[in-house]
Amino acid sequence: MTTATAGRALVLNDAQRLAWLRLIRSENVGPRTFRQLLNHFGSAENALKALPELSKRGGKAAYKVCPTDRAEAELEAARRFGARIVALGEPDYPPNLRRIDAPPPLLTLKGPLNASSPRTLAIIGARNCSLAGSKLATTFAEELGRHGYVIVSGLARGIDTAAHKASLRTGSIAVFAGGIDVIYPHENRVLVSHLMDESGLLATEMPTGLKPRARDFPRRNRLISGMSLGVLVIEAASRSGSLHTARFALEQNREVFAVPGSPLDPRSEGANRLIQQGAALTIDADDILQVLETQNQLSLTTQFDEPMESTPNDIPYNELTQDNRQRLLYALGPTPTDVDELLRFLEIPAPALQIMLLELELAGRLERHRGNKVSLVG
Repeated sequence: MTTATAGRALVLNDAQRLAWLRLIRSENVGPRTFRQLLNHFGSAENALKALPELSKRGGKAAYKVCPTDRAEAELEAARRFGARIVALGEPDYPPNLRRIDAPPPLLTLKGPLNASSPRTLAIIGARNCSLAGSKLATTFAEELGRHGYVIVSGLARGIDTAAHKASLRTGSIAVFAGGIDVIYPHENRVLVSHLMDESGLLATEMPTGLKPRARDFPRRNRLISGMSLGVLVIEAASRSGSLHTARFALEQNREVFAVPGSPLDPRSEGANRLIQQGAALTIDADDILQVLETQNQLSLTTQFDEPMESTPNDIPYNELTQDNRQRLLYALGPTPTDVDELLRFLEIPAPALQIMLLELELAGRLERHRGNKVSLVG
């Protein structure tokens, strides 16, 4: 059985790991849906059996459950590549990532670095960075590495690359937008080789072999900030992925640091704006260390609840009527609505509402938002 209690690591056997992978790779199942399904049905195996009927009741008859052979092929491909697929709550799962809203249930990891250290900082910034920006990224990464911090970044050109190179020996995590075996940009394949030879780690939530698409980079950025105690921005345009990562960091209650730059340089506009909005103006590594040491102590002492497979919840099927489903559709709309408000409005048990929301989500008719809110699609 799967075990997960405060202070005790979760352990999946081979059959459970395969079922978890099939569930997260099934149609319209994301991290939030995964957790809801596991909570309701007690195990990934039980949830997989329920998916087609749930989707049918939500209005979609032809539902695609991830086939067993496809999940087995992904596990084998990761193994051949020298990677490992780690479940949320297992010892090698990044501890800070467990603290975000709806963390990915599975990560694919490769490299000699153990991901269990909570002492992490993300360094991100412009792809077309200046020489001064590259030097700053190198200096910050080296100094923070000497103080025991692992550097997290996205392997992009510019600031990301400089930060990874400077932290090869002290610890560097490169988060991918695509599969673990798809190096992007291709020019960084030598850097990836150095990460594997020294003290690096590659991480992704995406399937092996997947080429990164535009929509995958925001998901990657969410993981970069989620793995870290804080995010340092060095040179970022007014509309850039670095600012998206900073926004994720704020939502995840992480620290945001920004290095100021010339107001005449468009590459500094984003970082300067962050400082105006409350990010910590950062001149040297000491500015970061003074803040992170307090945060780090908190992360080392706090216990977290991990997902666990357990007895399925009792579902009040008498409340799963077509009348209640129709009332739910009337109550929902394109504007995100708080789930607790839906409960009060519909006056039905919470398990019944969650099942009906799952039905709509698996049918592709519901979108979940941060803050426990949902909306209809289209």
